[in-house]
Amino acid sequence: METSHQNKESWNSGAYQAWINRFGNPSEAAMKIKHDPAKRIGKALDYIGDVKDKKIANLLGSNGNKAVALALLGANVTVVDYSAENEKYALELADAADVHIHYVVSDVLQLQAEMLTGNFDIVYMEHGILHYFMNLNSLFHVVNTLLRLGGVLVLQDFHPVTTKLISSRGTTANIRKHKVTGDYFDASIEEKEISFSKFANDRNDNVQKVLLRNWTLGEIITSIASNRLYIRVLEEMPNQSSDVFDKGIPKTFTILAEKL
Repeated sequence: METSHQNKESWNSGAYQAWINRFGNPSEAAMKIKHDPAKRIGKALDYIGDVKDKKIANLLGSNGNKAVALALLGANVTVVDYSAENEKYALELADAADVHIHYVVSDVLQLQAEMLTGNFDIVYMEHGILHYFMNLNSLFHVVNTLLRLGGVLVLQDFHPVTTKLISSRGTTANIRKHKVTGDYFDASIEEKEISFSKFANDRNDNVQKVLLRNWTLGEIITSIASNRLYIRVLEEMPNQSSDVFDKGIPKTFTILAEKL
């Protein structure tokens, strides 16, 4: 698929250096994660629970920050991501943190059969993931195939009200302004700057672009349920970093779904 190819190419063009710019070299970043790995995972641990000896598939796990934190908490973590540059940073990060993670460089929708054996306890996906998929049913079919019976999907992502409907301007709570400028039901594919672009060395002509499809909450819930995953929790959350910034607006959501 053309969108998948463009996104893969973009994620393999400068990601490693961008993560160094953002987090520091892997040794520096590992020290921060080791100080408090649970904090790095955040509220997702409320749904994941005790991860010791659990098999976790971290889909589109990017630079490995969350995977390394989970490994430090005792989990057996496999990351799936199509960026070799992400893999490089993640494996160096794990080595610096004295933990092991397994990293599979692959499109999630093209995983080899040996991974799709239904033996993962948890599939974990977090923030800025779903918009890379042009077909959510295909994604959640893979999630179902990865999980054992009784295994759970823990999904955190940006709320569609924020990504599809509202535009915001202003950098402080006092001057923050919001306008309804989008079409919640727009199903078009958009080309945008890649998420790590603000940390890249070159912010001029060589900014990488990705193709994204933003989904409604109804589309997400329906696709999960259609793939035999029982939705136990849907929690919509405000801005988690401030009690007043973006007050009253859903910024993220968390879904807990179980394979029955």
